[in-house]
Amino acid sequence: MNKVHVLDENTINKIAAGEVVERPSSVVKELMENSIDAGATKIEVETMAGGTSFIRISDNGHGMNRDDVQIAILRHATSKITAVDDLQHISTLGFRGEALPSIAAVSRFSILTRQPQDELGTSVKITGGHLEDIGAAGCNIGTTIKVEDLFFNTPARKKFLKTNNTESNKINDFVIKLAFSNPQIAVKLINNNKLTITTPGNGSLRDAIQSVYGRTVGQELLPLTLNDETITINGFITKPAVIRSSRAWQTFIVNGRIISNSMISRSIDNAYHSLLPKSGYPLAVLNITVPKNSVDINVHPQKIEMKFAEDSLLFKAVYKSVLDAVRPDKTDNDNSLGSFAAPADYIKPHYEENSLLIPKKIASAPMTTFTAKASVPQQSHNYSPVNGIDQPILRENTADFDIAREKIYAIKNTAILTQNMNDSNILDDPQSAESIAAGNLMPLGQIDLCYIIAQGEDGMYIIDQHAAHERILYDKFGLAKDRIVSQQLLIHLILNLSPAEYDLLENNQETLYNLGFRIEAAGPQQFRLCELPADIPQDAAENTIRDILASLEEMHTPTPQEIRHACLATAACRAAIKAGDKLTIQQMKIILDELANTKLPYTCPHGRPTIIKFEHHDLAKMFKRIP
Repeated sequence: MNKVHVLDENTINKIAAGEVVERPSSVVKELMENSIDAGATKIEVETMAGGTSFIRISDNGHGMNRDDVQIAILRHATSKITAVDDLQHISTLGFRGEALPSIAAVSRFSILTRQPQDELGTSVKITGGHLEDIGAAGCNIGTTIKVEDLFFNTPARKKFLKTNNTESNKINDFVIKLAFSNPQIAVKLINNNKLTITTPGNGSLRDAIQSVYGRTVGQELLPLTLNDETITINGFITKPAVIRSSRAWQTFIVNGRIISNSMISRSIDNAYHSLLPKSGYPLAVLNITVPKNSVDINVHPQKIEMKFAEDSLLFKAVYKSVLDAVRPDKTDNDNSLGSFAAPADYIKPHYEENSLLIPKKIASAPMTTFTAKASVPQQSHNYSPVNGIDQPILRENTADFDIAREKIYAIKNTAILTQNMNDSNILDDPQSAESIAAGNLMPLGQIDLCYIIAQGEDGMYIIDQHAAHERILYDKFGLAKDRIVSQQLLIHLILNLSPAEYDLLENNQETLYNLGFRIEAAGPQQFRLCELPADIPQDAAENTIRDILASLEEMHTPTPQEIRHACLATAACRAAIKAGDKLTIQQMKIILDELANTKLPYTCPHGRPTIIKFEHHDLAKMFKRIP
């Protein structure tokens, strides 16, 4: 008997489904792209249970006749290309002919479609890849596809799906991106019988963005454009004051296709330069057009990756278009790739003296600091020019360390955080622990306005000032016996949220209240922030909430303890002093003393080390005093 044999068609389709149909959002993406290729002007998506139990996508495109439907459900059947040369000039989103048979192989699948010239449409039902019924049926012009019980016959794949909420969020992201890539199409998403997304379909990208993210974001949009011989870019980005903690709301469209590309992301980061905090990302919707023969989209079955013939040229083009949009004053009208402006340098700092909140026992010591106020519209960050580069400098420190000392006590939290025991320089020995606990570290100064250099009896210590202050505030927040002390906002902050963010806030409203955040529903996809923890600067309120939501979105069925930890860690990060804050020796000493009073002084709430130690032996070896 031969060992080598050809697999049957059903097995082949299931294998292909593993590449094309990764999760419910993959089904939505493939079917919506088919609707777009069919010339639809209206697309409606309806899901239940995160798309695992029910997905229905309806469009008003040109539909199919009975013969086309029978061929379309076969593998590698497509109307998009006819020969291999067509791969060099693909103008449609689909072309591989794998989506329909792959989806039908792992679900209970049905199609109802009709062309404008036909009196009756065609109905097809497939279960697990087996054709059950095909016949004539009455229906509207266009195509409606239902996908039920996804992965019912592949339990191994179904087991690896996330929660229904997580899968719903993935679907939301794809629907939003596809709506942005085709603003001329009216898109509607109904999730669990609730309308979550609707776009006008009037051809205006600005209106599409505003319909999803709200009027506040719409008012902060900056248009960008670039026209070159080979590259055309247009779209929108937001002002530096409107940011999120992840790149989920950045959409890159190349020749009408949604892609993921780290190079484009880096070029946007470079263009914003020092205008953004370390963990902040602006909204970006970039519509890029390049010659079709200069890209290869046949890289991945899901068609989300793309290879470019000239990566560097695209990088420069995106950089220039974004940079020109964020600069308030353009010095030239040149819109070609021949000349590129230097990084944004329009910030003109103004210095004024402010007092710094410090413990009472050293309040008599003279201590002042300078706050740089940048003349950037909507910009809340402070900068100081260092070697020609804008660097953030000290803001008013809102943490009262005397209060922190009274509230910090021992906790049992070792399950959340662990330290890297493999690095000999990370503090892990009893002698070092005793030195810190006893408060025996004496600060000597700062390096790069980021690290505190301290001397101990057993060697030299380098402390990350932001990570250390994070640990102090995390313990202060987390160990409060009652509700965390909050501050009322004189002017309430209205948060315009995506459907996924709205659901997360709604479901965790009580938890957030106990952590110092009081929020109230204010309208469709809107919440009003009325209070926030007293230690968090008011200008960081919205970004703190959005960081918390981003953390919750990444969790798989989070427990109340995990939700609490994510909220406290984010709040502590936002309230802590930052890299670039200039500290006095007295302030450094306060941080070291307060860090010594925490239970886990060696890591921040996110698990990064706070302290690195160099023993006398290490220093002598580095200077080759000993072999």
